[in-house]
Amino acid sequence: MAAVVDATHPFAEQISANAAAACRAAGVPLLRIARPSWQDHPLAETWTWVGSHDEAAIAAAGYDRVMLTVGKQSVDYYRALPNVVARMLELPKTPLPESWTVLQERGPFTVEDEAALLRNEGIAALVTKDSGGALTQAKLEAAARVGTQVIIIRRAAVPAGIEQVRTAQEAFEWVISPGSRPRPCR
Repeated sequence: MAAVVDATHPFAEQISANAAAACRAAGVPLLRIARPSWQDHPLAETWTWVGSHDEAAIAAAGYDRVMLTVGKQSVDYYRALPNVVARMLELPKTPLPESWTVLQERGPFTVEDEAALLRNEGIAALVTKDSGGALTQAKLEAAARVGTQVIIIRRAAVPAGIEQVRTAQEAFEWVISPGSRPRPCR
């Protein structure tokens, strides 16, 4: 194998850590595609940034109605919240609290649709992860429009020594130009 490109979700931390360890062990160069964070978004300073789901659940507890867009694997952190709208692609294996409203939906969504959802559901706070990119950004702009507070979970640090690019095109250029690649991660 000449090289590995890690194109997983920004929160697929275990997969990325495994890829880094495997590439180090095999002496194979590794590149990570990391879509741009929302840290530089014009509204970023108005959001509450937290370091974990535990911190996000504590921050969300102060709001009457909360919308979660954190995925099925993370909902357990929020089970103590009584008044939740949870949007996810798939339901978790464990039943969700009866007081929750569950929306099984796949985006992308428009700013107008997201604003209508937040307004119609009376959402006071939106909890999401810093997944970045444009496809899921509409909820952030909609929250600003309707006055919904945004709580964002920061990304974990990328393993040391891993080169990153922002786009698939940059990764393609890295793959076809082996002479420009850094040495395998150590």
